Amino acid sequence: MPPTNSVSIALVDDHKLFRKGLISLIEMVGSHYSVVFEADNGIDMQAKLKKSPSPDILLMDINMPNMDGYESVKWLSQHHPLTKVLVVSMIEKDETIVRMLKMGVKGYLSKDVEPKELGEALHAVMHKGFYYTDFITGKLVHSLQLGSENTNGHSVPPINDREMEFLKLACSEMTYNEIAGKMFLSPKTIDGYRNALFEKLNVKSRVGLALYAVKNGIVQL
Repeated sequence: MPPTNSVSIALVDDHKLFRKGLISLIEMVGSHYSVVFEADNGIDMQAKLKKSPSPDILLMDINMPNMDGYESVKWLSQHHPLTKVLVVSMIEKDETIVRMLKMGVKGYLSKDVEPKELGEALHAVMHKGFYYTDFITGKLVHSLQLGSENTNGHSVPPINDREMEFLKLACSEMTYNEIAGKMFLSPKTIDGYRNALFEKLNVKSRVGLALYAVKNGIVQL
């Protein structure tokens, strides 16, 4: 039985050999990580989740038969919203990465990831809620530059001073609890600011807040 403070991890990838290699990497990273199940695709993942508690982190590929990464992330967000998804894929197209980030995944790793980076990613996702590398932020900037003409002429929804302060801090590496401390507010109040901005800006994740802030010149990457 894994220790009570262990982080549970699930793997969803249609290549069994790669999954075994990933398990070996996870074992190298630390004994406090435990793999609770493996799945070949989203359909198999759903079946495994009926028999297993929701994992803390789910490492997922994008291209899979029967139910791919996009549909799997969408399903997870509805049925297991507390599970943090970290994509592990060889696909490096800007539109693919940005689409997955907008859907709420917490980070993006290449399949040739080294143990050190995997360890950093798992730790960041658990303690910060996300893992963004220079590679990821570069893709986001490029996407924003390509799409900037689509935002010209659009008025910015009214955001009050405290919401603006929260929005800027939400674009940092601070956790929501740390933001609450910085703003001398309760975590519940911070949740209120977050939810209000989600509705005003028509976004569904912290990544969406960051994209909005960059597009409108509120922060710079």
